[in-house]
Amino acid sequence: MNTPPVAAPAPPPPGVVDTSPGPESAGSRTRPATGGALVLVAMLLVALNLRTLVTSLGALLDEVRDGLGFSGAMAGLVTTLPTIAFAGLGALTPWLVRRVAPARVLVVAMLALTAGQVLRAVTESAWIFVLTSTLALAGIAVANVLMPMLVKQHFPHRTGLVTGAYTMALTLGTSVAAAAAVPIAHAFGSWRAGLGIWAGLAALAVLPWVPLALRTRADARRAAPTGSAVPTRVRPARTRLGWAMAVYFGAQSLSGYAVMGWLAQLFRDAGYRPESAGLLLAGVTALGVPIALLMPTMAGRLDTLRPLVIGLSVASALAYLGLAVAPHGGALLWVFLLAIGQGSFPMILAALGLRARTAEGTVALSAFAQSTGYVIAALGPLTVGILYEITGGWTAPIGFLLAALAVQTAAGMAIARPRYVEDEVEDE
Repeated sequence: MNTPPVAAPAPPPPGVVDTSPGPESAGSRTRPATGGALVLVAMLLVALNLRTLVTSLGALLDEVRDGLGFSGAMAGLVTTLPTIAFAGLGALTPWLVRRVAPARVLVVAMLALTAGQVLRAVTESAWIFVLTSTLALAGIAVANVLMPMLVKQHFPHRTGLVTGAYTMALTLGTSVAAAAAVPIAHAFGSWRAGLGIWAGLAALAVLPWVPLALRTRADARRAAPTGSAVPTRVRPARTRLGWAMAVYFGAQSLSGYAVMGWLAQLFRDAGYRPESAGLLLAGVTALGVPIALLMPTMAGRLDTLRPLVIGLSVASALAYLGLAVAPHGGALLWVFLLAIGQGSFPMILAALGLRARTAEGTVALSAFAQSTGYVIAALGPLTVGILYEITGGWTAPIGFLLAALAVQTAAGMAIARPRYVEDEVEDE
């Protein structure tokens, strides 16, 4: 981008993102007066909440179905709702941050998550459960898209490290909620406690964003009006890079959701007891915690993402082939390779910031890649389930996952070399 320098620009008002090129402007405008620690802690608290709503319900789905009288169709709707919400509601986030400061948007998002989790834990109605779950998912959908933008704004020179930290927090929250939901429900004698307790964690995530939101508002009142505050619209849907990012995000999410939904059943069919099959599935998530920190850090330091794209795809391909040929004898090895392959998720989150020059570009690319990607991802568990039911075995479902992996790898090679979505927009 050949943008002429502007001397001493005034800070933009809330809701307007600084789009001047280069990481220095983004970092200097948004560096908090109290230092980066408060923002980092605030981001990590948000990340801990980004999947607890989903995995706690998965662990207690049978109890919830019995308690609220879910039909089979209603249960299917509830389990598909996260990908639908992430796709549809996440797409609205760029529109929100053009009008309201990101810190204030996150306050509302975490309040929505808190309220939704409380309300769905106390309702006696199946439909109100769905509606309040949607409210909570709306908060997660917005936060999903905002996190890469916040990394770009506040930590422009540590994109990989900070992305790894919040992805690790996300993975940790996912694992803890899945493991603890049932014991908590048993301890309190009700599934409602196993779902509702996570509202406390969401409420905790609100607290550090309140002073950040108030400070943003105060800074905006002191700012002088300036014409340079008008944001440049970035439309990734009109770029090759935007579509490549969306396809990669969607294909890796498709595989991730399919693995989480069906891997335990595959191991049970291979002769493992239900408890052992569940532990093997948990192993994929547990091993993913350090990988979530490592992958974005490596992505931020490499000149090209090609080695990571190829390495992650090879690990996934070997795991799928192993599951097809020897699911029982090599289970631990396949779990290890699957965990490595699932590192494509934290890598693509880091790439959302690495492939945009500005905060505006990052949030637009994040929204497009995630909203489009989650539409693709919704096909994963559904297609695997249909193929498994039709064929009665795992050859066809694994073949489908290998085909999705080939598409993922091709898209990954397209995003591997350094380039920026804003440059492709200018070339249109």
